Amino acid sequence: MSRIGKNPVALPSGVSAVIGEGELTIKGAKGSLSLTLLDDVTVSQDDAGIRVAPRGDTKRARAMWGLHRSLIANIVEGVSNGFQKDLEIIGVGYRAQVQGRKLVLQLGYSRDVEYEIPDGIEIGCERPTLIKISGIDKQKVGQVAAEIRSFRPPEPYKGKGIRYVGEYVLRKEGKKK
Repeated sequence: MSRIGKNPVALPSGVSAVIGEGELTIKGAKGSLSLTLLDDVTVSQDDAGIRVAPRGDTKRARAMWGLHRSLIANIVEGVSNGFQKDLEIIGVGYRAQVQGRKLVLQLGYSRDVEYEIPDGIEIGCERPTLIKISGIDKQKVGQVAAEIRSFRPPEPYKGKGIRYVGEYVLRKEGKKK
């Protein structure tokens, strides 16, 4: 029995859910997101919130039960509060700036790296070495952060590169004479 799936997802004030044929749409203050439901789970709404239950006793139905409950909880959190990831740039001459709907990164390459900002994502640079990525879709925010980090991941000798704020980079010792 899923320990995650059996708990209902509470809907905060200002958030509404509409359960349609094979789709769940949740609207909140920050926007609206929808989730395509599989046939293995049933979704219902009551006073406690949104409940998810497996349709059968198959292994796949039990697995999708907990997954759908987590996805619904992430959607509710996203439309009410939103998600944010912070990246920091470490290295001499490395910096970032937003120009319209593009993020321009100077990372020590011969040319600047230009990243097109996808729809539904907001990117801000308070300082030239700090990138704030925010949006209502948790998966999209994480994917954009991972793509930006992949342009220059932190290297283990000097620690230069793009890393998540608070990320620990294991440092290696350099060459010996």
